[in-house]
Amino acid sequence: MSSATGMRVVVTGATGNVGTSVVRLLSEDPEIGSVLGLARRIPDWSPPRTDWSAVDLASQESDLAKLFSGADAVIHLAWAFQPTHDPVLTWNTNVLGSLRVFEAVAAAGVPTLVHASSVGAYSPGPEDHQAVDESWPTHGWPDAAYCREKAYLERALDTFERDHAGIRVVRMRPAFLFKRESASEQRRIFGGKFLPGPLMRPEMLPFLPDVPGLRVQALHTDDAATAYRLAVRTDVRGAFNLAAEPPVDAALLAEMLGARPVRLPRTAARSAIAAAWGLHLLPASPHLFDAVLRLPLMDCTRARAELGWRPVRTATQVLEEFFEGLQQGAGARTEPLRGRKVG
Repeated sequence: MSSATGMRVVVTGATGNVGTSVVRLLSEDPEIGSVLGLARRIPDWSPPRTDWSAVDLASQESDLAKLFSGADAVIHLAWAFQPTHDPVLTWNTNVLGSLRVFEAVAAAGVPTLVHASSVGAYSPGPEDHQAVDESWPTHGWPDAAYCREKAYLERALDTFERDHAGIRVVRMRPAFLFKRESASEQRRIFGGKFLPGPLMRPEMLPFLPDVPGLRVQALHTDDAATAYRLAVRTDVRGAFNLAAEPPVDAALLAEMLGARPVRLPRTAARSAIAAAWGLHLLPASPHLFDAVLRLPLMDCTRARAELGWRPVRTATQVLEEFFEGLQQGAGARTEPLRGRKVG
């Protein structure tokens, strides 16, 4: 229900890696009248025209429909990556919490829902390694909780769109998202407390494991946030792949870090990850490693053509900024992004 004061947008997961970038861009947009950020813990951060509400999506006590009332759009970003050893907990937040968001959007009559899906929702890529568009199947990799949950929500949105044809649904499927301020959070989520950020200095990494088939895409979080903002301000529907060039492999990382790539068989890499995960030394599970090896590369033509979106930074620039953040313990003024140094 847009008015003379501009659009009203609600953002779930507003204090995380993506949420902080989305909230900041929306708060700077003259077409956006107000932003309501939802998070489990209200931050010490006050962007223009932004209010906060403490909400835990895993709780059935939150009146989401009331919070969504009068909104022109809901951007759903909230997601729990951990604990990987207890997939029931992540399922309660990620899947059941998302279903509560979808139901509340319908109950409140919100005209637009923008949902954070992922490259992780895609089924394993084609054998010829060609980039896929948004029509590629989204059944994920069933052994990895992250992919299983993202794929399940794709099916839930299929039903939601069928039952609520008047609500415009947009699904963002970004590559791996990085920015300087997210470095400490992502080190904790994927590397754990035993991976010190200063280890990313070139002199500390003379060798870099080169696992056959490990090739992914990256994107700056702010560039992804731009796509979310454009989705709110336009009338697009459906799914959009989001990624920057070039694809990232061991050769590119080795060149950036001044290290020598050393071939490491998949089985050896997986065994090491499984052992560390089993001992609770590494938060990232071997199941996620299996999924990453099978991810397709994404073709982002539709985002360029229909959203008018192009990433500002290359994948190399994204990783350079992220590695610098790791070395410095960079963070931001929200609980998820806390670090030794606030960006």
